[in-house]
Amino acid sequence: MTVIAEPIERRSMMRSFFDNRIVRFFALFFLTTGAYVGAQILPVVTMPHIAAENREIVAIAISAISAVALLLVYWLFVRLMEHRAVGELAVRKAPGGVIAGALIGLGLFAGVIGTLYAMGIATIQQTSGQNLLGAANMAVLSAIGEELVFRGVVFRIFEEMFGSLTALLVSAAFFGATHLANNGATLTSGAAIALEAGVLLGVSYMMVRNLWLPMGLHFGWNFAESAIFGSVVSGAAFKGLLHTTLTGPELLTGGKFGPEASVIAVAVCTAAALVIAVVAVRRGEWRGLRLAVNDRTAKLE
Repeated sequence: MTVIAEPIERRSMMRSFFDNRIVRFFALFFLTTGAYVGAQILPVVTMPHIAAENREIVAIAISAISAVALLLVYWLFVRLMEHRAVGELAVRKAPGGVIAGALIGLGLFAGVIGTLYAMGIATIQQTSGQNLLGAANMAVLSAIGEELVFRGVVFRIFEEMFGSLTALLVSAAFFGATHLANNGATLTSGAAIALEAGVLLGVSYMMVRNLWLPMGLHFGWNFAESAIFGSVVSGAAFKGLLHTTLTGPELLTGGKFGPEASVIAVAVCTAAALVIAVVAVRRGEWRGLRLAVNDRTAKLE
């Protein structure tokens, strides 16, 4: 009886090197984080050299270029390291995902402020027309940059290695920890960000397996918080179409960090996360506990 052996796939040293998901994680994490930090530094360095009357148009251009550059950096290096189509950034899914996410984010934050208003905690006043460019730029860059890093790299690769539960815990905790350096931050606000945003955005990605929905949600929340309701965003004050003042216990107001650290925000977003998680599980998107550090090992699972 003649046995025909299957041909052995020859893999380059570089391909084998990036088969290791831990190696890939650190490489992608530092590349995407570096690109995001660069996108934030660029306007700070550039604007002082721009005439005042031209700053608005230049700021719009820098924001647009930075957003595209961040997406290209992620797409290019995922292609090079993982040798696959980058489905999580499929262009055809962008319009629906971003719009749906933005509406969810706007609705959730409006629900938080509405609840605080009904409780007598929030006072909302109209303001004169404000330039929304700064708030919009902040919301766009933070949505794209942070989702690429925390959901595209941290959540996705940890889920591949250890399953959905571990990925949610690690990415949410890491996301909350990075906000501890913000003005007015406390351990309570860090925990709040981890629960309300880290978990919510993680299950949003898990449900649809693309980054457009969490990017849209992230943008919608931040834009509503800053540009519409004019409240403090993670310790940073913005002028919006409205001005929201919170008075009462810090547990409800969030203190200097803003309403994101309020127990009401945690409750609203956690409830939304549970609903999305149930949908994700029913779609079969929950990945059980595993140990798959290497791509070739993962194929044997």
